[in-house]
Amino acid sequence: MHHSQRSTHDPGHRRLLLLVDGLINLALGVLLIAFPRSLVELLGVPETDTRFYPTVLGGVLFGVGLALLIERARPPIKAVGLGLGGAIAINLCGGAVLAGWLVVGELPLPARGRWLLWGIVAILVCLSGAELYFHRRRAARQAPDGGV
Repeated sequence: MHHSQRSTHDPGHRRLLLLVDGLINLALGVLLIAFPRSLVELLGVPETDTRFYPTVLGGVLFGVGLALLIERARPPIKAVGLGLGGAIAINLCGGAVLAGWLVVGELPLPARGRWLLWGIVAILVCLSGAELYFHRRRAARQAPDGGV
């Protein structure tokens, strides 16, 4: 068997890689969401005046980790990329962290900035809701019993 055929049809390697990649993204996401100053000093990375951007990135990375774990659970028929379930996970995680900042974070924003960020949250949540609705509707139509 040709090496590339073996690697694309071997669910063991695929599942292991997706698990490792997903767990790394989840861990990085949690780390960035927490973003402790001591970590910045320990790693020697550039400091930032705000935790806003690192935590939003952490929310997105956490969503990527969830997306990879969702992909891991899918049968390995062929590579499909992110997939709808992964997109929903990423959008909801990024939107939730952003909403958290707007609710409990002390962001010195002008009204237009707050409106813009709340608009982004609304878009992400509405888009995820629509994706979930149409995904479930399609799944119900494809069910052997017609979704009944």
